[in-house]
Amino acid sequence: MDEVKVVVAHSERATLRVGDVFVKVDADQARLDMEVEAMALAPVPTPEVLWRKPHVLAIAALPGATLGSLGGPSAGSPTAWAAAGAAIRKLHDAPLPPRPGQAGRSSIALAAELEDECERLVTDGVLPADLVTRNRQVAEAAFRPWTPAFTHGDLQIAHVFLDGDEVTGIIDWSEAGQGDPLYDLATFTLGHEEHLDDVIAGYGTPVDLDVIHAWWSLRSLLIVRWLIEHGFDPFAPGCEVDVLRSHM
Repeated sequence: MDEVKVVVAHSERATLRVGDVFVKVDADQARLDMEVEAMALAPVPTPEVLWRKPHVLAIAALPGATLGSLGGPSAGSPTAWAAAGAAIRKLHDAPLPPRPGQAGRSSIALAAELEDECERLVTDGVLPADLVTRNRQVAEAAFRPWTPAFTHGDLQIAHVFLDGDEVTGIIDWSEAGQGDPLYDLATFTLGHEEHLDDVIAGYGTPVDLDVIHAWWSLRSLLIVRWLIEHGFDPFAPGCEVDVLRSHM
């Protein structure tokens, strides 16, 4: 008998797996609608939508496996990592979707959010001031002009599936939209810097490594408190706080 497995669950959304079906429940119906829209537009493999009802989306499981997860060991050959880079480039080269995504927030809004978050991290004693200050400096490189691309917006390593060296699908498109392409590359390689060269080789275009590092710092600083408040551990080995420490 198939068992119900909780993939992720917090106050905003939950994902369950039953056999070869994933059921996503989201308090924000618009997020599910955007996910379905993005999957229909994306030029890369995505899960089959089995059915959808208000606040619930059922999709089919993808073949293959991910290259790992943040804080865990990574798998796959350099060719597999390069294949992921090539799939990301194919997405970024596609016609723009109709609306901005998570990777498309303005530099002004991001800078203001980062300033407030850094102050709270220090004031609340979550992170030491020197760690926050150094990574705040590194993050500055992300605030520059960029050409919009079709971005996934939450391209964690756990969201890209491969069978051998072939990408079989990309999941979790609720943050997709127009955005900074280097945000996707940084998100995918967060905590796995050793594979960045392979990903860039598959991507096929040189990228500004200072901006990649900036997005690593920026993403980590902005999410630490949220993770703690929602039952996750950014202090686990290899996770966000270790990413921040690597820039000291």
